[in-house]
Amino acid sequence: MRSLLYIIAVILIIGWAIGVFAYSATGLIHALLVIAIISLLLGIIQRSSSTI
Repeated sequence: MRSLLYIIAVILIIGWAIGVFAYSATGLIHALLVIAIISLLLGIIQRSSSTI
């Protein structure tokens, strides 16, 4: 499950980067970035709580 979150986050970050430089759909682009950051944070939190 943890690796799936990272894969989704990386895909969303790549989509955000492409969108920022290629298109002007700012609302969708920033929503993708927020979702990617949340996914990364959840992965970090879950990883640190599983080691405790």
